[in-house]
Amino acid sequence: MRADVGVYWQLVKAGFRRQSHYRLAMLAGLITNVVFGFVRASVLMAAVHANSGFGGYDRGTIGAYTWLSQGLLGAIAFWTLPDIVERIRTGDVAIDFLRPIDIQFAHLAEYLGRALCTLLPRGVPSILIGTVTFGLAFPTTASTYVLGAISLLIAIVLSFLSMFAVSLAGFWLIETRGLRALHMICGTFLAGLFAPIHLFPGWLRAVAYATPFPSMLQWPIDVLSGRTSGLAAVGIVVVQCFWLAVLVGLGQLLLRAGRHKLEVQGG
Repeated sequence: MRADVGVYWQLVKAGFRRQSHYRLAMLAGLITNVVFGFVRASVLMAAVHANSGFGGYDRGTIGAYTWLSQGLLGAIAFWTLPDIVERIRTGDVAIDFLRPIDIQFAHLAEYLGRALCTLLPRGVPSILIGTVTFGLAFPTTASTYVLGAISLLIAIVLSFLSMFAVSLAGFWLIETRGLRALHMICGTFLAGLFAPIHLFPGWLRAVAYATPFPSMLQWPIDVLSGRTSGLAAVGIVVVQCFWLAVLVGLGQLLLRAGRHKLEVQGG
């Protein structure tokens, strides 16, 4: 078991090093984050000023929602193309099945390294710029930040596991780009990227709550910003853990079925 943990830790570090080579791409991502952050913040601030009951948001909390969501974009896997997609297409995944480590957790470990690297040069500066220019509401207790960090880590893991499960459809489909695009569009919307889920009409909010997507963006933002605190924040983390178990189980089932598919084909 210790050897396995060591291997996964090496994969996390490898993912971090891999992402660190794309300095210009991360700089471009930071600039894009800031530009769109200014646009979104200006529109939402105007809406708050025009309507004092704007989903329970005030200037500070809507600023925190805007800039935290912008800062987390690089670490959330909605736009990521998992390496497993190409390996399934070429058949190299058959080699992965022979390795003594779990495919799902190996890809997850590598992605975690990449996501953590992205947060430093892209996410943190975006949030700092938003704090200086618009003013963000943040909690004052250390326990909230600890719970927020846990919620954020689970959110990153959930976003990857979700995209990973969709990508495993390649065992049965010739091309998965359409399915991945649908996942990205529905996922970003129901996660609360374009507008806070709290502003959704009741029926649409119920649809979002029935999916894991709010746990990937809206919920960690609510915890980190202090909009949700105490037992309600703990409840959010519990819900995230539930979806974590669901997506891990789904990925394992799809991998087993995919392996059987390769064997049926004579792989």
